[in-house]
Amino acid sequence: MCAIEIFIGPETLLQQSSSVAAKVRPDRYSEGEVGDAIDFHQWKCVRTVNGVRIFEDVSDAKSGKGVLVKAVSVIEASADAVFEVILNLDQHQRYEWDMLTGDLELLDSYDGHYDVVYGTCDSKYLSRWKSNRDFVFSRQWFQGQDGTYTILQLPAVHKKRPSRSGYQREKINPSTWEIRDLNTPTESNTARCLVMLMLEIQEGWCRWKKSHGSKFEKTIPFALLSQVEGLKEYIAANPAFKFEHSATVLQSRVSDGAISSSEYEDSEVQDEFYDAMADDDSSSSSSSEESDDDHEKTKKVKVKLRNVSWAISSLSMMRASDPDASKDLDRFVTPINIDPSQFHGSLNKGKDENDSNCWTSPSGTGFMVRGKTYLKDSFKVMGGDPILKLISVDWFKVDKAIDGISLHPRCLVQTEAGKKLPFILVVNLQIPSKPNYSLVLYYAADRPINKSSLLGKFVDGTDLFRDSRFKLIPSIIEGYWMVKRAVGTKACLLGKAVTCKYLRQDNFLEIAVDIGSSSVARGVIGLVLGYVTSIVVDLAILIEAKEEADLPEYILGTVRLNRLRIDTAVPFEA
Repeated sequence: MCAIEIFIGPETLLQQSSSVAAKVRPDRYSEGEVGDAIDFHQWKCVRTVNGVRIFEDVSDAKSGKGVLVKAVSVIEASADAVFEVILNLDQHQRYEWDMLTGDLELLDSYDGHYDVVYGTCDSKYLSRWKSNRDFVFSRQWFQGQDGTYTILQLPAVHKKRPSRSGYQREKINPSTWEIRDLNTPTESNTARCLVMLMLEIQEGWCRWKKSHGSKFEKTIPFALLSQVEGLKEYIAANPAFKFEHSATVLQSRVSDGAISSSEYEDSEVQDEFYDAMADDDSSSSSSSEESDDDHEKTKKVKVKLRNVSWAISSLSMMRASDPDASKDLDRFVTPINIDPSQFHGSLNKGKDENDSNCWTSPSGTGFMVRGKTYLKDSFKVMGGDPILKLISVDWFKVDKAIDGISLHPRCLVQTEAGKKLPFILVVNLQIPSKPNYSLVLYYAADRPINKSSLLGKFVDGTDLFRDSRFKLIPSIIEGYWMVKRAVGTKACLLGKAVTCKYLRQDNFLEIAVDIGSSSVARGVIGLVLGYVTSIVVDLAILIEAKEEADLPEYILGTVRLNRLRIDTAVPFEA
C-alpha cells in the first residue's frame, strides 16, 4: 500500500534565479518531506543540539491546543540500517542510544508490520519522577513506494501487562519516525539518510525553547526528542553503519499486495511519486551510460519550488486543463448533458464545506501531474478539472467484500439513466473492518472513450496493464495529525500495493480495490476509521503516463469525503 503519508514540511520559497541555474552538488538534499498534496504546516527551527534541529509548527500557535514539534537530523547510514536500529528491542544496543525506552519487551506482533511493546524506566533518569514508571505502546511501520520508512507509535493497553505494584503507568506521547535515504555522490561508498521524529506536546514546551534550565528536560517528550540525537551519536560511533546497506529482509519491507510483472515495472521507482506543489525531494540515480553533463542537467531540474502561493501563481499557466485534456474522450462526438439529479447514492452530496457525512468533488489543482515535457525534464504541472464527473457515491455496510456491484439490479449503472451514459468508471474501495464497508464512487463521461487514448487502453486493456497504471493520491485536509502522517500525501500505484479486480462490461469499468489484501493498508485504515468522523479527505485518481504521446497526465476524477459517520452506512442487499 502507499502510505496515505500525509507528509509535511516547511514551504520554503525558492525564487527561480541564478541560484537555480548554478551547479547543483551531487550530495544536495532538501529537508522538506515530499508529498503529492498541499499541507499548510509551517515549521520554525527553535533549537539546535549536536547536529539535531528541533522544529515547532507555528501555523496553529494560537489554537490553545498542544504544539506539534519534530527533531530532524542527517545520519551517516542507510535508511534500511537506521530503520532496523529503531525497531530493534535488544537491551544492549538500546542502552547505547535510547535514554527512555532502553528496557523493552515484545508483548505481541501482528502481520509483520505491527507490534505491542512493554517498557520500564528507572526514575533516576528523569528526576521529576518520584517512582519507577512503565508504559505500553504499539508500533506500526511500513515502507512507501519511494523507499521512505514510517513508524507510528501510540500508547496502548495489553492484557499481558496490567498495572504492577511499584510502578506508575505512563502514557507515551503519540509520535512518528520517518527515515529516507539521501542522494550521495556516485563515487562515494557511504550512505546518508534524513531522520525525523515528530510528536505532540501539551505543556512545558514554551518555557524550554526560551530557557535551557526548564524542567521540560526531565519529561518524556524531551526524552523522545533526544532519541534522534542519541541515534545520531550511536551510529557515528560505529563506522560500519556508514557502509552498511542491510541485507536483512524484514517482512515490513516486502510488499504483501499484488505484484506486477516485470513487463510493467517502473524503471524509476521514485517516479511513482510527485509533489502536489513541487517535484520529488529525491531524484533517481543516473544510469551507467549517462554522461556527467546529462547527470548535472537532471539534477538541476530537480530543484524544488516549495512555496505554495508562488507555485500556484507560477504554474497556473501550465496546469493540465488545456483543450488537449479531452484527448481521452472522443472529440468527434457531441457531449451530452449529465443531469446529477437523475443519480442518487446512499451518501448525500454536501451543500457546503461545513456539511458533514457527505461528499463533494473538488478541482484537481491541489495535485501535481506529469507535464508535457516530463520525459525530458521531469517537470510536473498542476492538475486541472477532472475529465470524468463524479455523479454519485454509495456508502455500504457488507458482511464480506463484494465484487461486481455494478451488476446489481439496483445499482446506478443498471438504471435507465445510467445505461444512457457514454461511459461510467466505478471505483469500489473495499474497507476491511467489523463489519466490512464499501465506498463506491461513480464517475461519468459525457462522451465515449477515445479507444486509442491512454484511458481507452486502460479501460479495454489487460489487468496487468491496469495494475501498472492506476494511481490514487490521498490528502487529509482536516484531521488529527497522527492520521495525516499515517495516510500521507503520496501517490500510490494501487495495483502494486493491494489487489485490484476489474470488471469491464457494456458502458462501464468497475475497479474493486481490496484494501484488506495488504496488512499494512489494513492497519492504516483501522487508524483512520477511529477518527473518521473528524476527517476531511480528498482523493484523486488518474492513469499514469509513461510515454510522450500520453503526456501530459490528466486527473480522471476527485472526491472529497467530509466527516463520514460509520453508522450511516447502508446494508448492501445482495
